Amino acid sequence: MFKKLTLAALVASVSSLAVQPVAAQDAGYKIPVPPISEELTIPRHEIAVLDSKMSYLEQGEGDVVLFIHGNPTAAYLWRNVVPFVSGNHRAIAVDLIGMGHSGKPGIGYTFADHARYLDAFVEAMGLTAITLVAHDWGSALAWDFARRHPEMVVRLAFMEGVVPPAFPQPSYEAMGEGMGGMFRDMRDPEKGRQMIMENNMFVTDILPSMIDRPLGETARAEYAAPYSKVEDRLPTWVWPREVAIGGEPASSVALMENIRVFMGETKMPVLLAYAEPGALIPPQAVPYYVGLIGNLETAFIGRGLHYVQEDQPVAIGRALADWIRRN
Repeated sequence: MFKKLTLAALVASVSSLAVQPVAAQDAGYKIPVPPISEELTIPRHEIAVLDSKMSYLEQGEGDVVLFIHGNPTAAYLWRNVVPFVSGNHRAIAVDLIGMGHSGKPGIGYTFADHARYLDAFVEAMGLTAITLVAHDWGSALAWDFARRHPEMVVRLAFMEGVVPPAFPQPSYEAMGEGMGGMFRDMRDPEKGRQMIMENNMFVTDILPSMIDRPLGETARAEYAAPYSKVEDRLPTWVWPREVAIGGEPASSVALMENIRVFMGETKMPVLLAYAEPGALIPPQAVPYYVGLIGNLETAFIGRGLHYVQEDQPVAIGRALADWIRRN
């Protein structure tokens, strides 16, 4: 058995959501830190999926590498990572249903809904022999997809995932006062609606606060565009209500257990990319995965918080390309 890590320990350094961004020329650098482009140069496409449409970025030819984002981001999050693999692979970054530029059907936007649309997207695109690369809730979707379709997934890379051991959590109290209190409020029917639906908290506050650099106007506008209307923000509110805390929702508790068991059973190559201090998967959590996943490689990508693709895209891209090449 592996020692249970508390979320409070995992996110102690960032639970206040008030971490200061890294300076443009940090101590120890002899040259300025390389700038991170916020321009999107990868072609965008869309495809009919079930009763709606799903948007995606695509670049390159060859075996498929499918990038899956989380809350409240979109395929845009991967713009600076995709080019590292698209030279000899078919790189696809999907916008989850109701998010990014994908359609907004009248569904509940539960994990089960996202998994159903993701399955349908893969089928509509005719994807096989897939390498999954995932972040945040996208990591849970990726691990669940690989568990249910092991014949279709040849590799899986994840980072800052909503997966064990960070979740499930036994209670709000176990998460620490700051994080536990925030999740309790977000899941409250009245407070949560005000925070996330009315105030657009995930886009305006949480996202920029969990990036270790000042987010530019181009990126802010791109991330905000899908949620200009209050009613369009429903997916960003449902995601925190899907987090397994105190035994609820039961479906998410079962999901996390299924993922944990599958992590311990799978033989496929797995890459874990992690940052310092990180949030859901800080360096302290890495031994958990090393002890659980048999065919695991780890890659330290440097300084970063939760949305590490906005902090360390080059390090992620290089680690991913090298891992794919060797596996």
